[in-house]
Amino acid sequence: MKILFIGDGQLGQMLGGSAISHGHECLLYSTRSEKVKPLSAQIELSRTLAEAIDWADVVSWEHEDIPADVIAAANDKFLMDPARIKALTDRRTEKKLFDDCRVATSPWRSFNTADELEKYLADADQPQVIKAARGGYDGKGQWRFKLTDNPASVAQEAGQQPGIVEAMIPFSKEVSLVGARAKDGSLCCFPLITNVHDRGILSYSLGAIDVVPASWQSRAEEAFRSITNALNYVGVLAIEFFVVGEGDEAELLVNEIAPRVHNSGHWTMTGANCSQFDLHIRALTGMPLPQLRVEPTLMINVIGAERIPAGLWHHADTQCHWYNKDPRPGRKVGHVNIRTANRDTALHWVGLWAEKLQVLS
Repeated sequence: MKILFIGDGQLGQMLGGSAISHGHECLLYSTRSEKVKPLSAQIELSRTLAEAIDWADVVSWEHEDIPADVIAAANDKFLMDPARIKALTDRRTEKKLFDDCRVATSPWRSFNTADELEKYLADADQPQVIKAARGGYDGKGQWRFKLTDNPASVAQEAGQQPGIVEAMIPFSKEVSLVGARAKDGSLCCFPLITNVHDRGILSYSLGAIDVVPASWQSRAEEAFRSITNALNYVGVLAIEFFVVGEGDEAELLVNEIAPRVHNSGHWTMTGANCSQFDLHIRALTGMPLPQLRVEPTLMINVIGAERIPAGLWHHADTQCHWYNKDPRPGRKVGHVNIRTANRDTALHWVGLWAEKLQVLS
């Protein structure tokens, strides 16, 4: 098949590499330069977007903020309604989807003005998290409100654009589920994994390392099924959960979803017989979804660093990925996957390398 990916960043490049390995052809469309590009080359082709769409059998994306003109032009080549996916770039729409699907999430309210937000904060009886409705990722566009804070001053800063305010969850850990839904509605999900953030940015993921109660996996997959069925989704989607409590009785509350391949799924490039990128390609092209096999893998993000040290490139247990992006504090420029026997070994690697690989501010 011929696949056109909207977006030419690292996710688009990795999707393209997987497409080629499965015997398909691909092109990338840069939403920044508005040019069609080949895989792995920063050159622009003379082909127009309309010509690329006409060439493609199917159009997919690396990010959900799909330009309106692309949605209009490629409408017949998407496998699902992209307008519904783009709508999820607004946190109000995303939260409403969770409510409509009866998926548990933190209690929330939307606001349009700073005055409206101030009233909500003044009436709050527990700490709150404020999030801009649009934009913001890796901790950007978010504020914390403690009961000792001044509602007016916080609202003045955080209420300059519409958003949501939600109860701050006393969670014990953060986990994510990455999986795929095929066109016939069949599902294939990786195990829930533990994610650890630093200043709002994913620092590392423990892939297939922590023991996950069967009840957690079952509830997470049920939430995945409800959300993807509601969207009539085809491809890979990730769900981030807060875990509240411990053991079988713990609650899983959905924090947010990513309707695409996701940073927390990068460990599968080393730790699974089918990576999240391969899984997306299989779902897009109607190939059978696989029986998954996984092995313990630590993924450490490379953030703002100028390079990945040579020692990691040479180590027998590591697989390094560099995105060829200009480094700056807080920007993800690569990741390192490490085969590891257990949690203690994984955390030893984190202690050795996370600080060296991550420049957050």
